[in-house]
Amino acid sequence: MKKFPYQYKALRVNKQFIGDYQLVPIRYGDRHLIRKWRNEQLYHLRQVEPLSEEQQNRYYQDVLAPSFRQERPAQLLFSLLRRNECIGYGGLVHINWRDKHAEVSFLMKTALEKEQFESLWSIFLQLLQPFAFEGLGLHKIFTYAYDLRPRLYPALEESGFQQEARLEEHCFFAGRYVDVLLHAKVDRFTFRRAVITDIDVTYRWVISPKTRLYSFNPNDISYEEHMNWFPDKIDSSDCLYLILENILGTALGSIRVDRKDGEGLISYVVDENYHGRGLGTRLVVLLLEYLAQDTSFDAYPLVAYVKKDNAASVRIFEKLGFSREELVSSYKFELLGTN
Repeated sequence: MKKFPYQYKALRVNKQFIGDYQLVPIRYGDRHLIRKWRNEQLYHLRQVEPLSEEQQNRYYQDVLAPSFRQERPAQLLFSLLRRNECIGYGGLVHINWRDKHAEVSFLMKTALEKEQFESLWSIFLQLLQPFAFEGLGLHKIFTYAYDLRPRLYPALEESGFQQEARLEEHCFFAGRYVDVLLHAKVDRFTFRRAVITDIDVTYRWVISPKTRLYSFNPNDISYEEHMNWFPDKIDSSDCLYLILENILGTALGSIRVDRKDGEGLISYVVDENYHGRGLGTRLVVLLLEYLAQDTSFDAYPLVAYVKKDNAASVRIFEKLGFSREELVSSYKFELLGTN
């Protein structure tokens, strides 16, 4: 047997913890425990017959092992551990990388279902969501379940999943047709005003080498300088300073508009851990929507100065309808408004 990998290339962080529980990339040593549980719980699985040891070994080697080395695998499976004992497994399957969604799958130790079904589902979903939304940048995760386990649906809804559909008599199962229920959770972004407790995360963003590369100020910024600048900036009536968060409450970046000389000067930054996910565009779009709804901050025309070699930002402002004026080493983008 070849050495089984234990780190997913697709993930920057491969472990999540809550108290005594952790979710780790699926362990080869857990395979026969999992096979036993699957064979005991055929009644609610899409598995039609018991798995043999040989089938399970072959699946781990031929299907699961290669997924660890892929940048965009079709599935990511994890072992749920309690004090290092495997008590369940599951993950994200049928991953659609174009539309950024995946099905959630989870199976717990059979003996724990009676007393701990809801609590373990809740713990698993808490641990899984950072992998899905932050690690992979998925937009939506969902469950596809035969309508056979009524205790499942309250557990899903308490974790923020909503029932999206009931497919009536959708599957032929155990001699009869049964309904299928789909519950889903979408990674919705929110804006909020920056507050003083954002001082550390914003400092981390501003000193990032990628941020400094495209900044018009090439000098290093000390923490003391940031501590003096940040409180004044968020308290200024001439500055709109917004933080973008995901559904888990993680700050992903910021966008700022400074009123100066009759213009609203836009500047934004995306946490480097979330580059390549279209968040720059999302920041500017959400800013425009925010200003359209909250007319108390009059900052038109909106203007952004972008270095010519900052191709990503150039594309963002161009596709959002800003006019472009060429300067010596940069572009001036401008959007006229009416409020």
